Amino acid sequence: MSSGRVNLKFTLEDQGITGLGAVYYNLMEPALIQAAIKNGEGTLGQGGAFLVETGKFTGRSPKDKHVVKTASVADTIWWENNAEMSPEGFDALYEDMLAHMKGRDYYVQDLVGGADPEHAINVRMVTELAWHNLFIRHLLRRPERDALNSFLADFTVINCPSFQADPAKHNCRSETVIAMNFDRKLILIGGTEYAGENKKSVFSLLNYLLPEKGIMPMHCSANHAKGNPVDSAIFFGLSGTGKTTLSADPARTLIGDDEHGWSNNGTFNFEGGCYAKTINLSAEAEPEIFATTTKFGTVIENMVFDEETFELDYEDSSLTENMRCAYPLHYISNASETATGGHPKNIILLTCDAYGVLPPIARLTPAQAMYHFLSGFTSKTPGTERGVVEPEPTFSTCFGAPFMPRRPEVYGNLLREKIAKHGATCWLVNTGWTGGSYGTGSRMPIKATRALLTAALDGSLNEATFRKDGNFGFDVPVTLKGVDATLLDPRSTWADGAAYDAQAQKLVKMFAENFEQYMPHIDDDVKAAAIG
Repeated sequence: MSSGRVNLKFTLEDQGITGLGAVYYNLMEPALIQAAIKNGEGTLGQGGAFLVETGKFTGRSPKDKHVVKTASVADTIWWENNAEMSPEGFDALYEDMLAHMKGRDYYVQDLVGGADPEHAINVRMVTELAWHNLFIRHLLRRPERDALNSFLADFTVINCPSFQADPAKHNCRSETVIAMNFDRKLILIGGTEYAGENKKSVFSLLNYLLPEKGIMPMHCSANHAKGNPVDSAIFFGLSGTGKTTLSADPARTLIGDDEHGWSNNGTFNFEGGCYAKTINLSAEAEPEIFATTTKFGTVIENMVFDEETFELDYEDSSLTENMRCAYPLHYISNASETATGGHPKNIILLTCDAYGVLPPIARLTPAQAMYHFLSGFTSKTPGTERGVVEPEPTFSTCFGAPFMPRRPEVYGNLLREKIAKHGATCWLVNTGWTGGSYGTGSRMPIKATRALLTAALDGSLNEATFRKDGNFGFDVPVTLKGVDATLLDPRSTWADGAAYDAQAQKLVKMFAENFEQYMPHIDDDVKAAAIG
């Protein structure tokens, strides 16, 4: 039985998925919210936002993500980072999931990954939950309604949270599973209600497909100068480094928040929306994102709220620290209508150094940029996780290891080639600590970070006098108008210079030990950058 838009060229029945209850094709936001409320999936909040809890899983399950090991991908997948699944296990998983789906209602969205039509892929999302359909309708790109009649999917994602995998039968790790089969053009998700798995499954898919076309897929935000898309910038950074805050500059146009490609045409967003963290979100610090939390259709995930007024509590993390909101990109007033920009003039690698060693900004050579890109460094601070009593390093290669199907060097080499071809300037920006490590020093002043970043983006910082950093070999500006010169020399901010030197050597050693895994796979100039 089909419902909603039925004059499709390509239905689930055409894909061999039969025996379901009602199938709702390409419902729009009001109908999806009505269905979700009718199904008891969540609560209508202030302004028409939809409030949900995801149960046991409030974040991704990276250890339960599998790639089916077929001959076509056996030599190109980074198996140390991606758990394999046998074709037989996947076939059994698919058969059992379809049997489980019989007689149940499902929701289908036909969507697009990629704002550049030349490199976009068509994705059919089949979800058990109506609110998952609403979520992914925000996060991927929505074709014109007239185009849906002739929509043909390149890949299909089926998300069935009520299905529990059998590790022995399905060749997976647990009852929760995310299985990608490139040959069958299918992704199966089961045993988790966390909506981020929908979005990241498509990102992982693009991260595998696009490098074959010479396109660099990136876990980054991006913006461009107002009225000048050619003047683009991209911001790599792990959670807590300021990626969303610093890229959402009211003086610039936002291309996108999280996932982008860099092709011969320039920069393009993969997505049609944003999935922002809401813990400690405030109207003062991030007014536009804050405003989306009471807009119609925004999905509010795992936030505590007042049961009478439905007012959200942005500080209560009792459900999870990973509370989020999902909304379409056009809810941000300075968002680009095309979600595209030129070749990046500036590449920003963001890090939060809790050791107090790195300068607030440094200019990188292409080889140094590849070194820091492959390193993907930030640091956990005490209190962020149980048992963390002093700063701990976090190295997530390419600033997004869980989403990288190919070896890191594939992405690193692509980045370096594009930097060389298009002449981008690369910067390492530390939003962490100065004047000492966590507990002794203080957080880098946001005003100074913004001033340095503005000077980097408008080109004026290149005119500054630079010194060579003794620990990492990159160039550090000596002065910049409006920024305390002492701040630009981390050692001088410490009360004890010898203590700084010891801490710096400790961090350099951490970088070196982490980078050993890449040394057999990289060129000599990057090796030189690695050893300083």
